[in-house]
Amino acid sequence: MGSSFNPKELADFARFYGFHYDICDPVILVRDVLANMERGLRGQPSALPMLPTYISPVSNVPPGKTVLALDAGGTNLRAALVRFDDQGKAVAEGSRKVPMPGTHGAVSAEAFFDQIANAAGPLIEEAKGIEGIGFCFSYPMEITKDSDGILMALSKEVDAPDVIGKRIGQGLRDALARRKIRAPERIALLNDTVSTLLSGLVEIPPDGGRRKGADTYGIESGPVIGFILGTGFNTAYPEKRIPKIGFESETAPQIVVCESGNFNPRFLGALDREYDASTKTPGVYTQEKASAGAYLGPLTLRILKQAVRDGLLTFRKSDELLAWQTLQTKDLNGFMHAPLASEGPIGELFGPDERDALTSLVYLTSIVTKRGALLSAAVVAAMVERIDGGRDPFVPARIAVEGTTYMIYKGMREALESYLHVMLTRDIPRSYVIAPVEQASLFGAAVAALSNLS
Repeated sequence: MGSSFNPKELADFARFYGFHYDICDPVILVRDVLANMERGLRGQPSALPMLPTYISPVSNVPPGKTVLALDAGGTNLRAALVRFDDQGKAVAEGSRKVPMPGTHGAVSAEAFFDQIANAAGPLIEEAKGIEGIGFCFSYPMEITKDSDGILMALSKEVDAPDVIGKRIGQGLRDALARRKIRAPERIALLNDTVSTLLSGLVEIPPDGGRRKGADTYGIESGPVIGFILGTGFNTAYPEKRIPKIGFESETAPQIVVCESGNFNPRFLGALDREYDASTKTPGVYTQEKASAGAYLGPLTLRILKQAVRDGLLTFRKSDELLAWQTLQTKDLNGFMHAPLASEGPIGELFGPDERDALTSLVYLTSIVTKRGALLSAAVVAAMVERIDGGRDPFVPARIAVEGTTYMIYKGMREALESYLHVMLTRDIPRSYVIAPVEQASLFGAAVAALSNLS
């Protein structure tokens, strides 16, 4: 019982429905991303809004400085004093974690900021003087010229509607004042993509860890790109020219958040469009829906159901698969890491005599993953090309990555890095390093506290 494994037939099925990676032209994808970036920087209609942050990445973090780093996202608020040692490395001290205000019942705006000040205040007093506060606030914000953030929305877990429209940094400053605590002059708001970029400045060696021995030439550090591939998808990079706000600086570029999950790749097929129409946000975030963790499971399920309907994937319990309303990405990933174990909701569908059907399912799932990896690599490659990074072999472009889809989703990291290598060595051999960063939200927030636009 069960379909025979026919890789050619499965690949043709993927091409017919437009989700095979080999129908994607990497050169055109990179050019499309670059064109959207330029339009977004000019304030013209674009899939990429290219949001200014008014934060300049520091090339060298001054040693001996201590700042307060805050990280608000999900259900918890984290706070820590971060000290930069003699090598510019970040060291977290006095870390504490408390529930995010508004997650245990509705709170007013004043109570919201007071609870943040309750976590931050004792650390400020303990430090007896800090250089600044960096606040990674992972909710939609409009960043102001003084690096404050005006809250645009909160997720459903946080019940604090009065905070929407408020300046987060000013609200914290006022709450600290109510506790008779003087806030430092600088409070910088940023999101997780910017925080990842800034964390890369201190976590990834300037030479990418490639050079050996002393540097007698005093070669400067290369640029850093922030890349999120987890539940969502985003990138940030340093930009020297932002025409829509009249910004131009060769020596002190400004970090721009691309909102690249909203990129609309031209190489998407009928099943992608069907899935997109079924989501809460049809027509937007199409790049994210093809590559990020929130969507890979449900998208793959739609494709597998079509394979069952077309007779390419047959097994005794195929009706059970067709009846599923959704498939969690974590369940799909768990299965793909041990597909022969017959465990989990997917593994339990197949009998011992249905190996060919099982193999076909794994084969199709791998195609979806590789396509997501290729689309993601094209966006990252466009960032490197935009900054013209990696021309000097001693000064690699550094790509700081954060996100579980990149780190643990079966086959994603290997495929993405392979595609990226091809894209970045096609015309000229660009030097680059791509590396995960730890505690990106806290350490990146700490760097932001010391980053000022000149």
